[in-house]
Amino acid sequence: MDPSRRSKSIRLLNFIEEKGNKLPHPVTIFILFTLLVIACSHIFYLTGTSVSFEGVNHETGQMEMLTVKAVSLLVPEGIAYMFSNVVSNFTSFVALGPVLVAMLGVGVAEKSGYISALMTNTVSKAPRRFVTPIVVLMGVLSNVAASVGYVVLVPLGAIIFLGFKRHPLAGLSAAFAGVAGGYSANLFLGTNDPLLSGITTEAARILDAGYIVYPTSNWFFMFASTFLIVIIGTFVTDKLIEPKLGKYIPVGDVEHQNQISSLEKKGLLWANLSILITIVAIALLVLPENGVLRGEGGSIIKSPFMSSIIFIMMLIFLIPGIVYGLVTKSVKNDKDIANLMTGSLETMAGFIVLIFFAAQFVALFNYTNLGTIIAVQGAAFLQAIHLDGAPLLVALIFITTVINLFIAADSAKWAIMAPVFVPMFMQMGISPEVTQVAYRVGDSSTNIISPLMPFFPLVVAFAQRYGKENGVGTVISLMLPYSIIILFGWTIFFILWYVFGIPVGPGTSLNY
Repeated sequence: MDPSRRSKSIRLLNFIEEKGNKLPHPVTIFILFTLLVIACSHIFYLTGTSVSFEGVNHETGQMEMLTVKAVSLLVPEGIAYMFSNVVSNFTSFVALGPVLVAMLGVGVAEKSGYISALMTNTVSKAPRRFVTPIVVLMGVLSNVAASVGYVVLVPLGAIIFLGFKRHPLAGLSAAFAGVAGGYSANLFLGTNDPLLSGITTEAARILDAGYIVYPTSNWFFMFASTFLIVIIGTFVTDKLIEPKLGKYIPVGDVEHQNQISSLEKKGLLWANLSILITIVAIALLVLPENGVLRGEGGSIIKSPFMSSIIFIMMLIFLIPGIVYGLVTKSVKNDKDIANLMTGSLETMAGFIVLIFFAAQFVALFNYTNLGTIIAVQGAAFLQAIHLDGAPLLVALIFITTVINLFIAADSAKWAIMAPVFVPMFMQMGISPEVTQVAYRVGDSSTNIISPLMPFFPLVVAFAQRYGKENGVGTVISLMLPYSIIILFGWTIFFILWYVFGIPVGPGTSLNY
């Protein structure tokens, strides 16, 4: 790249970093948004703002022409609501319980060492020509366990490439692209799925009180997206990044051990066997026509199985985590298991605080009917300019990519955006599940070039192991091709998926 052009790019990215760092903490943002909702609710109440639209009457269950008026939070009834519902707003927030339950299992699997050993063993055994796609794939799969991919797989990707006499920064980039760029793709459900589906459910209920968005609602699309991200990540690494980096000349002593011990291999064997047994046991409860976890008429979509998917997800991580820990001696007794669970929830403290304030914002936003008013008026505007369907979804993707540069936490962004966009798109005939997919595509695409992403400094530190001059600009310049190609490639893939009318998940519809 021309030095002058590169310096301009770095200055622009540094400007984004500087201004983004001045943004308040997400908790403060939610407090400010809540105060804004309180003020706006009273203004719209005084002006008699209302909207009429065709919707479901929740008392009769019939489609009727409904009229909704703005409700003030500064009248006696509104003030009483704010004070008396703080606890229930928090405890009833849909995203809270599922994420904490899932983390009980994921935390044990992570902290016992099982997930780290599984990724290390898988990647280190890859044939040379399959190294890049396997590193990217393991990066994508690692996001089921939240931060473990950043902490373990990103530095491991560099070590693996170095072991094959390839440039370590190319391996670091490939792993980072999989972990962060493919954050919303996976072959399996992760802790992110119940979190986002819970927020989407809350937003959808602004218009439809009985609507439920399941954690599995995007699984078909995310499963297929995994292969797309692997293809893109492999192409960019092998054809663009590694040729640009050239031959690596080691500086000092660089660690390149990427094997696991014989005891860890034994632990993996028994842990993987325990997963197989667990899956078979669950299958015996689901697959038979009269299976215990089947629903009415033998349904799987509306069934105890779907309702218990979070608990099943917890077991699939918890059981092998315990088995691995017992074999490798990282878990010695029941106290250790309880401590690992406790430790996993300790890491969620920031999430719980954030959710407390997000829950108040969402609840007050719903109570005031501002969400419905914005949705109906926004839908009318979009109809007037003839923007609907695929172009509307593309617009949401690109709006998300820009916001992502300034607000890194995906749940925080979606908690702010969902109450506006989900009901608005429902008014345009687009299902909440599809709107959620559009958000996830935009959110993932620019993760890898956002200096405000919590793990970005850690990635920079890993890069500096292979050259003290490597900094923020180095990492961003390496990751920018991934970000651009993932954004456009994934957007095209999503639009084709939508145009061909393929469900984004089991039991879902593209239309509302």
